[in-house]
Amino acid sequence: MEDVSASDVRSGAKDIQGIPWYTKTTREEVRQRKLRNYRNRGRNIPQSGEASDKEHKTIKKYCLYDFRWYAGSVRPFSNSLLRNMVWATSKHDVYLMSNFSAVHWSSLTCTKTEILDFSGHVVSLEKHPKSFPEGFTATRVSTFVVKDKLLLAGRLQGELIVKYLDKPGVSFCARRPTYDDDDAITTCIEINNSASGALHFIVSYNDSGVREFDMETFQLSNYFHFNLPVNHTSLSPDGRLLVIVGDDPEGMLVDSRNGMVVSSLSGHVDYSYASAWRPDGQTFATGNEDNTCRIWDIQNLSKSVTVLKGTFGPIVSISYTSDGRYMAIAEHEDFVHIFDVKSGYVVEQEIDFFGEISGVSFSPDSESLFIGVRSSAWNGVLEFGR
Repeated sequence: MEDVSASDVRSGAKDIQGIPWYTKTTREEVRQRKLRNYRNRGRNIPQSGEASDKEHKTIKKYCLYDFRWYAGSVRPFSNSLLRNMVWATSKHDVYLMSNFSAVHWSSLTCTKTEILDFSGHVVSLEKHPKSFPEGFTATRVSTFVVKDKLLLAGRLQGELIVKYLDKPGVSFCARRPTYDDDDAITTCIEINNSASGALHFIVSYNDSGVREFDMETFQLSNYFHFNLPVNHTSLSPDGRLLVIVGDDPEGMLVDSRNGMVVSSLSGHVDYSYASAWRPDGQTFATGNEDNTCRIWDIQNLSKSVTVLKGTFGPIVSISYTSDGRYMAIAEHEDFVHIFDVKSGYVVEQEIDFFGEISGVSFSPDSESLFIGVRSSAWNGVLEFGR
């Protein structure tokens, strides 16, 4: 696949993915056909998308981020289980899964560099308690995260792999902590500072477990078990509260120190796949199969304060800018929505393309937004900027 620049799109020669549209089949015809077909698909809970139609607010359409580049040479890996596979560490540096490898893509040089090949033999070069010395072969990655020179990947069987980007090889490989459930996919990994200030990472599994690990020793420091398969967790900026969402319409806000439930989160009508805190720590968002993103205020959790509706699919990824001004939500495929938070979420930009979405990530300076897209033919990374 070839790359597409902003000048290519302005000239009218190509759309943002470089898809050639001919007179016999227009882009609008394909879009309308897909909208009709997608709305007929089943959900975990029937008619959950229609049940929330009356709650969402009226939105004003506006361009908040301009299209910059489409890197068709990068092929993000995605399926219905993989939703957090794109991470921007600067406005030019992006990490993502591509063809079963973790790769770095530079928007300055438009080059792709392999960081770690998971299809081969991955083994730890360091010795740590609980580390699995044999390593893993043909690793099937279900989620990963890149932050502060760290890359952490989770496998479909719940195992963990840790790599420092500035060190050769892998630092830690671990088997799944428990073996009482074969269905223990690693669904989410978050790198954070705990309430005490220590660097740690939190790993969620669909075996209903959430586990916290110390970053210096890679040892398990906390374990919580909930009554639902966990699809996503988000730690508050002050490290004290943890959002838990999963295979249940009702989510939870829990105390990150002891796992005690602070409040239930009632309002969604299907399973939830995404969550994120606004940097001010006062509000957070959850994304659901019912085609909505709900905004919650920690001062009053009896109901969500805002309901934002997608175009036709489940909300599977959420990202805030570091300044808290904008929020992006990604549907399972074809649509990403950017909201102006300071407007009260009433100003929106809808980004329309074709393909499954493997993740969305704002750069730390809030200037760039990167979207991983994968389809049968039009794979790549979309870059937008202010």
